[in-house]
Amino acid sequence: MQTSVLILYDPKDSTIIKLADGIAKGVENHNSTRAILKSIESATTTDLIDSDGIILGSPNWSGITGTFKGWLDNQGDLWEEGCLAGKPGAAFTSGRGRHSGLEITLFQLIHWMLACGMLIVGLPWSNAMKESGSYYGATATAGGNESDLIQATDLGFRVSQIAARLKIHKPT
Repeated sequence: MQTSVLILYDPKDSTIIKLADGIAKGVENHNSTRAILKSIESATTTDLIDSDGIILGSPNWSGITGTFKGWLDNQGDLWEEGCLAGKPGAAFTSGRGRHSGLEITLFQLIHWMLACGMLIVGLPWSNAMKESGSYYGATATAGGNESDLIQATDLGFRVSQIAARLKIHKPT
């Protein structure tokens, strides 16, 4: 039984695209898990509903981009319908500096997922966090570095593991 994880991002900068690619590699490192990599320009509500896990990414523009906020707001009442409830979700972001509001961007993405009843997946402490990131999600600055990509890959793998476990135990 194949598991799918949607990696949905706003492609406003090249660093967020690098992180999305790293996350996709991590997802695909897990057996029987398929990464579905989509920008908000091509994604649909059905993509959200059909996936077994969702990882959202936005460049930091004093929080998520207005384009991404508009996209999420236009997905209807998914929170009320409960169609995303119980799915694992995670977040990633990129910015110009380590202390430029990266965590608030992650929190805004996480807030939307919590409102939909999703289960939030973070990152446990690792040595890579000495150089990059946050346990709230994967982050990168100034084009990203090796530690940022390791963290992105780890996040993708972690979400795919949890999505697969939840899918096996999902009531029919």
